[in-house]
Amino acid sequence: MNQQVLTEKAIELLKELISIQSFSGEEEGTATALENWFKGFDIPFERIHNNIFAKNKYWDDSKPTLLLNSHHDTVKPNQAYTKDPFHPHIEEGKLYGLGSNDAGGCLVSLLATFTYFYHAENLNHNVLMVASAEEESAGENSLRGLLPSLPKIDVAIVGEPTLMQLAIAEKGLVVFDAVVKGTPSHAAHPNDNNAIYNTIEVLQWFKNFSFDRTSEALGDVKMTVTQINAGSQHNVVPSQVDLVVDVRVNDQYTNKEIADLLKEEAPCELQERGLKLNSSRIDKDHPLVKSRNHSGRTTYGSPTLSDQAALSCQSLKLGPGDSTRSHSADEFIYVREIEEGIDLYIKILEGFLKI
Repeated sequence: MNQQVLTEKAIELLKELISIQSFSGEEEGTATALENWFKGFDIPFERIHNNIFAKNKYWDDSKPTLLLNSHHDTVKPNQAYTKDPFHPHIEEGKLYGLGSNDAGGCLVSLLATFTYFYHAENLNHNVLMVASAEEESAGENSLRGLLPSLPKIDVAIVGEPTLMQLAIAEKGLVVFDAVVKGTPSHAAHPNDNNAIYNTIEVLQWFKNFSFDRTSEALGDVKMTVTQINAGSQHNVVPSQVDLVVDVRVNDQYTNKEIADLLKEEAPCELQERGLKLNSSRIDKDHPLVKSRNHSGRTTYGSPTLSDQAALSCQSLKLGPGDSTRSHSADEFIYVREIEEGIDLYIKILEGFLKI
């Protein structure tokens, strides 16, 4: 398949995807547009909910499987937009529109790459393409919910904007609800157990606490108090203060280890909301990473979360676009980033799949 033709068609598909509202959980229209991509290239595919997936032509169950994955849902546009978020247009080399950078550019680049290799024979891995839904909301019908219906996956490339640098690790996430207790009372009376004052010491503890294990790729675990709520009226001392604590977990801890440690050590009640969003990694010497040698790209650890958290295999996060543009007003991706992304994906896979 001609790479230039695929690139042109990928950019046109991205424009179409931008023009279709696809908030997380509402991706019916973009799922249909993705179906049409596969139909246009006579590639068999399956659809489960709004997830679309396909296998390479010469699939062999005896071979390991490489997953290519990115998502087609978006967040809702913020109020700072000055451009129509659903009007794809190019200005000075920038393709504007909601989801252009996160993660439409990655998705269409991976689709073009999959299509490029679809007819290739004698690959050392099967290639499975998944355009997934509900990534932004980590919904039940996201990649995590789809995995039981997919073949066993041995290694993955997850398409997220990384400036086509190789994110060989990604932090996990545990969110905690914390409660600081006190004695409720009338504000006019003495009270040596004011929950709000008690919170000062607790906040200081969260601010100063450090985790022992540091990751080469991801650095330290990062813990941040992000929400606080208490009180109902000016003359009532509340019985408790509610906090929300965001913990970004490196690859030296499991989420359960973090939860057990904090619940034992913290000077307040803590309850985790869930433990499923684990950190991800791939060995620096994995052939998928080593295949980059001719490209001059760097490796790093990513602080942001993606569908990698759903995978139990080793995975690499890699894609065109810049993570700092994600969820921003007047989102865009450079057209050249898509062109370069497709070219680099193909080169990496030519090395990895031994084409």
